[in-house]
Amino acid sequence: MKLIRFRTDGTSEHFGALEENGTVSRLRGDLESGFTPTGETVSNFKALPLSDPPAIYCVGANYRFHIEECGGSKVPEVPVIFMKGPNTIQVNGGPIVLPKICSSTEVDYEGELAVVIGRTCRDVSREEALSHVAGYACANDVSARDWQLKLGGTQWCRGKGFDTFLPLGPYLVTPDEISNPNELQLRTWLNGDLVQDWNTNDMVFDVPAIIEFLSQDTTLLPGTVILTGTPHGVGMAQNPPRWLRHGDTMTVEIAGLGRLTNPVQDTY
Repeated sequence: MKLIRFRTDGTSEHFGALEENGTVSRLRGDLESGFTPTGETVSNFKALPLSDPPAIYCVGANYRFHIEECGGSKVPEVPVIFMKGPNTIQVNGGPIVLPKICSSTEVDYEGELAVVIGRTCRDVSREEALSHVAGYACANDVSARDWQLKLGGTQWCRGKGFDTFLPLGPYLVTPDEISNPNELQLRTWLNGDLVQDWNTNDMVFDVPAIIEFLSQDTTLLPGTVILTGTPHGVGMAQNPPRWLRHGDTMTVEIAGLGRLTNPVQDTY
């Protein structure tokens, strides 16, 4: 099932199923309890972020060739974890906004597989990890490299944490449609140029290992978003580097998960 989250004329938020014919059917339930159809087709709604996450965990240096292109010499022995704020989430079609006051001239893209937790978990085993997943989606871990690497006091949260720096979508695909999240082709386009083309089977730490690691003595609540890292081909590794500019268009596609497309602009 392909899930979206939306608001109609009122203030209530709902989940819906995107049907094959492009219509949306309202669902009853939530990520934790599951969903049942209501039989109601909805229209004239405002798309909302797929999740209202209590936390967003991200894994860095999780593809072997990406480690090489960034000049890294060692594959991590444990996952490299950083976080983004909920303010970073952007819907499919919404703009990636380049920082204005806290200006950055080195904004980069990172096409990634996102995992959304559905069932509360803590100290979950690798074998049970995927049973706690509500679904998978395309993501773009947009990163201001100058703030990430030079201006942020050695911390990544500033360079990764500007508004709109986490496009997520276009929908959330439930696990029954994805037999193995670590056998998915991932592609990223910048202005129609294919810049990333790799498979999630190259992850250093696969999805079950990531969930097992993050849940150690840590409760992962429903709606938690996990970004699983990016393959090689990012802008900063190009010669010369290829930074995002006003007027660009980014697209991330993952097999079975659709295409996430966002324009890039200077201001709203």
